[in-house]
Amino acid sequence: MATVLEDPSLERHFKGHRDTVCSLDFNPNMKQLASVSMDSCLMVWNFKPQMRAYRFVGHKDAVMDVKFSPSGHLVASASRDKTVRLWIPTVKGESTVFKAHTATVRSVDFTYDGQTLITASDDKTIKLWTCHRQKFLYSLNQHSNWVRSAKFSPDGRLIVSGSDDKTVKIWDRNSKECIHTFYEHGGFVNQVEFHPSGTCIASAGTDSTVKVWDIRMNKLLQHYTAHSAAVNSLSFHASGNYLISGSDDSTLKVFDLLEGRLFYTLHGHQGPCTAVAFSKSGEYFASGGSDEQVLVWKTNFDQLDFSEVLQSHKNRQEEPTPSEPTVSDIPPRVTRKPTKPKSPRGNGVTFEMDMMGSEPEPTIRTTKDRPATTQQLEPQSLPPQLGKTLEQIVGQLDVLTQTVSLLEQRLTMTENKLRECLDNQQRLTLQVRPSD
Repeated sequence: MATVLEDPSLERHFKGHRDTVCSLDFNPNMKQLASVSMDSCLMVWNFKPQMRAYRFVGHKDAVMDVKFSPSGHLVASASRDKTVRLWIPTVKGESTVFKAHTATVRSVDFTYDGQTLITASDDKTIKLWTCHRQKFLYSLNQHSNWVRSAKFSPDGRLIVSGSDDKTVKIWDRNSKECIHTFYEHGGFVNQVEFHPSGTCIASAGTDSTVKVWDIRMNKLLQHYTAHSAAVNSLSFHASGNYLISGSDDSTLKVFDLLEGRLFYTLHGHQGPCTAVAFSKSGEYFASGGSDEQVLVWKTNFDQLDFSEVLQSHKNRQEEPTPSEPTVSDIPPRVTRKPTKPKSPRGNGVTFEMDMMGSEPEPTIRTTKDRPATTQQLEPQSLPPQLGKTLEQIVGQLDVLTQTVSLLEQRLTMTENKLRECLDNQQRLTLQVRPSD
């Protein structure tokens, strides 16, 4: 039987910062969470019970961004003091520091192999560095205002950046050129992220919107206006099916990207929510705010795996035809009147569930307010022939679903091959031109 969707739950809350939390990141080994703040400190919180947090002091001004290396052995921090520091996240807190820019460094990120760093700054530039010895590689200079965020694609071949010039730019690392610019934002772009597949990007802006683009067709796919104030931060779930955002309206919102709709609204911070991040597996996510708190949530709602639904269909085919219809693999879809929110664990944390799903705990309220209309089903029997026909239809649907999945994989491979061909053609053209 498939797992019924569960609601996210608050697991831990950490207090230690003395000012607004600016950024968060999970260690890939899931033993630590790093957070940085306007208080100039980097905190590394250990999930192991009775193990104290590490406070790393070194930056001389607010720390704007933090990122673990893919191995988890290093953590990078970017600061208003114009420097980037690389820390070893142990009790000693050893670090190396280098002056990266001529103004505030807003963003830092690693390539998938941990060999290269990217930084973005108020000096309107994006810079790339070797991780070993922090050797400067080159600069990208086409933004006309502060660059608040710059990230590598999962394969490391592309870069996405967001700026106060209200644009989102895609850069090619090989040519070091901007290959496309998106102008749809009506305000500053606070953060940008690559989808785990590398085919899409998302951006959060001061125009209160979250946008998702397909970078293969350079087309706006989804546009969310669920927040009522500037959106400060966002993060993709590892599956690529969900996106979380944090806003000045003090809420976190989870979007279902497959359905293209708001999924959950979570209330946990007293004031603006300034940072959000999913763990690498997607099992947890964290949020930070102007209330100086760091909250860690268990995702739960990502546990329904479509492969489990397929398996339940196969198991049912092997069983004898039941005398009554079974809907064991479908979660109940009922609506409920909103309940008055309570404060679990004394944190004032409540959230809303923007969907019709399983019956939640009393601390949850839904944004939909309709009277329940579900009635008890009367026992009915199906003719054996009809039951057999339905089983055959379900079996054929399973086969079709698997076929579509295979076709999607092949299409992605073909697209990758085509992209390689185009890259090779471009290189050849560039090589031929000088001889002309």
